[in-house]
Amino acid sequence: MTDTATRITPTATTADDTTTAAGIGLLVLRIGFGGLMAAYGTQKLFGWLNGPGWRANADGFTAMGYNPGEVFGTLAGLAELVGGLLLVFGLFTPLAAAIVLGTMINAINALWSGGLFPADPSVMGFSTPLLFALVAAALAFTGPGRFSLDAGRPWQREGVVWGGGAVVLAVVAAVITLIFKAVL
Repeated sequence: MTDTATRITPTATTADDTTTAAGIGLLVLRIGFGGLMAAYGTQKLFGWLNGPGWRANADGFTAMGYNPGEVFGTLAGLAELVGGLLLVFGLFTPLAAAIVLGTMINAINALWSGGLFPADPSVMGFSTPLLFALVAAALAFTGPGRFSLDAGRPWQREGVVWGGGAVVLAVVAAVITLIFKAVL
């Protein structure tokens, strides 16, 4: 006698379940990562969340060779704030990812001499901006997911072409910024 009623059978995962799970995963990633980026921007611009504030941030950018520090420090803070908020809402996602990625490329450049994982705890390495750059690049390719302001809109963009375009835009913007840093 077989007891088919008590036999446990795995339930099939439907395409809709997978799409919903991916959408929730991207929502969590976007809110967490975008929120952190926006918070870093508010630290630089307004001194919120124990941040340096605008003046100290501008002085820090001047010390790193970004002259005038007021301009570059403000642009970095605005890029983190705006790019982060756009990612939180899943709005214009490839552009938001490009904004964050370009900023992180400059952060990697600024922290390059510290190494990836410096032995001296007082020296900042570039592992955090590298991680942030990788997340931004991944979001440029995947798009914001199902639960976003981009989803289903005429302006929704995702995939290899848009992700590649976002990466190229970020690299070009970062290189231009680094050229200005070198010549000013």
